[in-house]
Amino acid sequence: MAERKQASRRLAEYKAKRNFSRTPEPSGDTSARRAAAKAKAKERFFCVQKHLASHLHYDFRLEHEGVLLSWAVPKGPSLNTKDKRLAMRVEDHPLDYGEFEGVIPEGYGAGIVLLWDKGTWEPEPGFEDVGKALQKGELKFRLNGVKLKGGWVIVRTGGRADGRTGADGQSRTWLLIKHRDEWAGAIDVVEQFPLSVKSFGNFEDILGQDTPDVWESHRPAKGGEAGAMLARIIERAQQLGPAAKPKKKQPSRAKTGKASAGGARRRTRRSAKA
Repeated sequence: MAERKQASRRLAEYKAKRNFSRTPEPSGDTSARRAAAKAKAKERFFCVQKHLASHLHYDFRLEHEGVLLSWAVPKGPSLNTKDKRLAMRVEDHPLDYGEFEGVIPEGYGAGIVLLWDKGTWEPEPGFEDVGKALQKGELKFRLNGVKLKGGWVIVRTGGRADGRTGADGQSRTWLLIKHRDEWAGAIDVVEQFPLSVKSFGNFEDILGQDTPDVWESHRPAKGGEAGAMLARIIERAQQLGPAAKPKKKQPSRAKTGKASAGGARRRTRRSAKA
């Protein structure tokens, strides 16, 4: 019961920002009920959702205490250990959001959401107290996903005097960095593996499942690169039609890269085209 109440409190900001009579996003009520059941589970869920809203970004989420801790990563995760990817902390999301994929037609977060990766995660030794690690501003962990694997760290930066602070007064600005291991490499994972791990499709496939007309009055991205991308997606989705089914496939599991002395080389368990 305590876990359920705690999850409900942590989702207050998430719920306040959304009108669930309009958005297909989960309300979080089911997640709160699931929180107590998952409290003792050894494996924790993680996911990355590719989200075309006012700008294209990747939502990185880690399950913790009945919710999904969430960061918006503009450029997406990188397997290159030299890359320090900006990750803006956003409100906690419900557990049910981890499987969400679809179209948010209007309001907060309006856009297309694609489930880019998912799997399980665990804190590295010395970081088992996740809450304490987040408070201090550094969390080291391991991922076991379809596309992302191995060791990672997310570190809070000092922030700026520009309002980028959360309700706790701390900076919302973090950096997501890949650790040097067999899963690190120079391959551009977001470019090489763009498709959904759920529907195996892309943005236009997902939009094609909905009613493309909704975008004529509720376009979340206007002008610039994101606007041009959206225009192409709408055109393609309208060609596919509301009942279109994704034609591209990818495996349920795939190794995406391994570092070597001569550079990075890709390894796969299956012939995958994620």
